[in-house]
Amino acid sequence: MGNNTDIITNLNGTSDKDRVIIFDTTLRDGEQALTASLSVTEKLQIAQAIERLGVDIIEAGFPVSSPGDFNSVQQIAKTVKNSIVCGLSRAVEGDIKACADALSVADQFRIHTFISTSDVHVQQKLKKDFSDVEAMAIHAVKYARRFTDDVEFSCEDAGRTPIDNLCRMVEQAIKAGASTINIPDTVGYTLPNEFGGIIETLYNRVPNIDKAIISVHCHNDLGLAVANSMAAIQAGARQIECTINGIGERAGNCSLEEVAMIMKTRQDLLGVHSNIKHQEIARTSKLVSHLCNMPVQPNKAIVGANAFSHSSGIHQDGMLKASNTYEIMTPESVGISKTKLNLTSRSGRHVIKHRMESLGYQTDDYDLDTLYQDFLKLADKKGQVFDDDLEALLYNIQQQEKQVHYRIEDLSVQSGAGHFATAGVKLAIGEQVEIQSATGNGPVDALYQAIKKAVDEEFEVSDYKISNKGAGEDGLGVADLVVKFNGRNFHGYGIATDIIEASGQALVSALNAIQRAKQIASLREQRQQQPPKSSVI
Repeated sequence: MGNNTDIITNLNGTSDKDRVIIFDTTLRDGEQALTASLSVTEKLQIAQAIERLGVDIIEAGFPVSSPGDFNSVQQIAKTVKNSIVCGLSRAVEGDIKACADALSVADQFRIHTFISTSDVHVQQKLKKDFSDVEAMAIHAVKYARRFTDDVEFSCEDAGRTPIDNLCRMVEQAIKAGASTINIPDTVGYTLPNEFGGIIETLYNRVPNIDKAIISVHCHNDLGLAVANSMAAIQAGARQIECTINGIGERAGNCSLEEVAMIMKTRQDLLGVHSNIKHQEIARTSKLVSHLCNMPVQPNKAIVGANAFSHSSGIHQDGMLKASNTYEIMTPESVGISKTKLNLTSRSGRHVIKHRMESLGYQTDDYDLDTLYQDFLKLADKKGQVFDDDLEALLYNIQQQEKQVHYRIEDLSVQSGAGHFATAGVKLAIGEQVEIQSATGNGPVDALYQAIKKAVDEEFEVSDYKISNKGAGEDGLGVADLVVKFNGRNFHGYGIATDIIEASGQALVSALNAIQRAKQIASLREQRQQQPPKSSVI
């Protein structure tokens, strides 16, 4: 079997044939699956967390799809320095040019262009012959090479593509100048031995395969995305395309945290490694879960709440004697603290600082004085404060530091069995303050009716969830919701000791997102109305 070890390099240019490149597509494929689009600020937060995680390449979006996506890709390309930023494009010049324009602010960047290659896609979706598709692919790669030497080409639905056609397309794309060839299992159809066999066949039959890195992008429709990705690595592939928490279209994508820990835990068998900083995994997972409004299932591998929990008496007995009896990796290895430190109002600033450091936060990630004052207030309310509480407080501070149009200054709710609930709210709207009250069929409904009267906007709460964050019955209340406004979905998130207050914060969070969207639309309209500047030749 041939290989591409000569061009498997670190970002500093040194060769490393056993390194697997991690290509994160959370902000592109992952975001496509969300009920509400992320703001530019939220995307930037996620991109910086992914960069801190040690990801090699960040696919930041699909620039041609919308002005908002173009802007977010450009902002990420301006900000991220330690990961290569990538944009996706179809095999058409307009898409590729949009990628180049958005990414040109970066010192180095990647253009990722794709076209379908399976018979069902070529004939039924594209309505073309395979030779026409091949010509489009060759032209797209050559055109993308005008802007960068780092061009990736994907054979969409490669898992169902006839192997002769796949070999032919891969050979021609490499010949045209693609330095990375991606083999996607777009619909999650193949089995691990089948998918690994496709990769092995490419290495055996494509004469110029050593001139490119072979990548894989596996979907999870049959729950095999991670298994297929690892089978491909064993067959010689050296790039995995994946997402945080496995989010993505339909059943999701290959999970980054799972493949990273498989390579670390079973390095003795696989003989490969990645540049992922494993202690950042849990922190990054939490951030993506919060901002994307996609809770992680408790039994999710690596980052689920139960991933390092032991309920069986036999298991507990074994753990007390030796942790490796039932744990093949430690929670600390992915950034989860095994010991919950109980903090009280008697704890000093130095204890809070030490605890934040142990959770993976640097001193410049937060203002200690602000965090400590909020900690004392929470400690007075609930007695003990836990790690999750500290992270929730930090999240609230970060949200408050953003420029917001709406802000709850005060609220009160009355409710009882057999009575209508009533709520009053004092809402800051820009420089003004509005006070309103309303009744509802429950305390949250009453509060939302009062807020709706205060803001005088027509919106609908289409999804609302409440949960507990922290330890036990006195954990913090978390509210997640989706608001529909003018045909678009906007996500809101709130945390507080009182679930009613958290619900109010979540709605106001969504309303602020609506306000930002209206401001962006207004600025775009103003630019469109401006007369074109005259040019002097």
